[in-house]
Amino acid sequence: MGIGAGRTRDAAKSIRDRLEPEERARVERTVAQLLNLFGKAHTMAILSAFAFAEEPLRFSDLEERLEVPANTLSERLKELVAVGFLRRESYDEVPPRVEYEPTEKCRGVFPAFGHLHAWAIEYDLEGATE
Repeated sequence: MGIGAGRTRDAAKSIRDRLEPEERARVERTVAQLLNLFGKAHTMAILSAFAFAEEPLRFSDLEERLEVPANTLSERLKELVAVGFLRRESYDEVPPRVEYEPTEKCRGVFPAFGHLHAWAIEYDLEGATE
């Protein structure tokens, strides 16, 4: 198993097993919603860009870094703002400037990107197509 994967899994299982039934059901619903959000086209690529960014990002920054159609990028950013993962700051300038910055809630999932990169150092995804 990868870097600490078994230890992390066991710790998560132990915590989950100690939850009261109602809380466990709530947590499982939230995880399902989170996975649904992450499963939408380009969401993970967008979040990964924020995970490794040192400053807020503009729409144009994301457009340059990612191969995401503008309408899809716009929709995903709206969704990420709506769920509280990103903060949108609009500046009264010409041309208009809008920046996006991850919230604390969003930063809480950033370690997952470190785990994914560590996994990719150790493994390949055989048979995957782009």
